[in-house]
Amino acid sequence: MSARTFRLAFVALALPLLGAAAGTVTINAPADTVRFKPGPGVNLAVANCMTCHSAAYIYTQPRLTRAQWTGEVTKMKAAYGAPIDAATIPGIVDYLMTQDGKE
Repeated sequence: MSARTFRLAFVALALPLLGAAAGTVTINAPADTVRFKPGPGVNLAVANCMTCHSAAYIYTQPRLTRAQWTGEVTKMKAAYGAPIDAATIPGIVDYLMTQDGKE
């Protein structure tokens, strides 16, 4: 059983224990004040990166080379299951390189 399957099974088993009186749970996340800076490919970053994390997360990363950014974006797709079309990876990496890439 994968870790994801285990988590889903745990949640499915735990929900009845909460009881019908539990109702809806609302989580208020802090305001997202950091936005991707304008540049060619910004729409790719917004559409693909922000489905899982904030722009602030990107800007806290160290300066990465093109090969390193390609590896990171590919890892997000392959290891974490980010819904990124493989054809968009070069465009996302191009944008990330304009933000603080290391040549």
